[in-house]
Amino acid sequence: MWKLIIRRCFIMIPQLFLLSVIVFMIAQAMPGDPLTGFYQSNPNISQEVIDAQRERYGLNDPWYVQYVRWVGNALQGDFGDSYQQRIPVTEVIDNRIWNTIWLSLLTLIMTYMIAIPLGLLSGRYNDTLLDRAITGYTYVGFAAPVFITSLLMLFLFGFQLGWFPTGGSVSPHAQPGTFGYVLSKINHMLLPAFSLAIITTVSTVQYLRSELIDQKQSDYVRTARARGASERRIYLKHLPRNSLLPIAAFFGYELTGLIGGTIFVEMIFSYPGMGQLFLSSIMQRDYSVVTTMVLLFGVASILGALLSDIILSIVDPRIKIK
Repeated sequence: MWKLIIRRCFIMIPQLFLLSVIVFMIAQAMPGDPLTGFYQSNPNISQEVIDAQRERYGLNDPWYVQYVRWVGNALQGDFGDSYQQRIPVTEVIDNRIWNTIWLSLLTLIMTYMIAIPLGLLSGRYNDTLLDRAITGYTYVGFAAPVFITSLLMLFLFGFQLGWFPTGGSVSPHAQPGTFGYVLSKINHMLLPAFSLAIITTVSTVQYLRSELIDQKQSDYVRTARARGASERRIYLKHLPRNSLLPIAAFFGYELTGLIGGTIFVEMIFSYPGMGQLFLSSIMQRDYSVVTTMVLLFGVASILGALLSDIILSIVDPRIKIK
């Protein structure tokens, strides 16, 4: 396993380099520059001041000079300052990143709590009325955009029934460090997490159903039946162990995908996380924040692929990943 990790780390170096080039070039191709959005909202600022600020931040330098400077600073943990908030980008992101991480973890827990039972039931009782109901739900989930589902959940459970908060990440009266503060954080995450989980669940259900149906015809299942093993033991012990391998393989991808996939959910629920920050930074042309977040999302995706391979090699040592 350690050879796999070391080999993948070396492979990640050119991947990260290519990712940084793509991110930087996309930022360069965007209209205007980082100062455009800030100074357009202040018509009283003269053009001379704007030109002086562009010179100060090195925005008049050739793109390759700006790229080298940006990469050099990033390797030292310096991603520049937010042009809108006038504080370091690391502070801006640090205020939001943990909200998104906890929301993604709760969504992942809900996803598996819903998907694994549904997938096992659908695979065991395939071609029955129960299976058709579950697969019908997955078809609707594949077709339904996450923002539509989130809006419906917000309207029904937030505004109509009033069971959950409709915005924010914690109650303004909660004191940090107390048990009530933790409960408030969880309460604010439940509805956004569930809205995202009922959509992300569908692919896991389909994977698990298909794998279980295939495993039911395997030789080891027929051997277990020939030895007198009960159907209950087969479906609770033997089949899930092998059917869950594809789910384990996609764990890293799902986790990192959720971190980047919470953008619309956070905007709809006014949840102060990375997704909401990303969209607001694009609209405000806060390019230093945008490029840093895109780079972080890309790095998370690369690490997610590595995590999935490591998990797969642990749960099934027979698989050799190169």
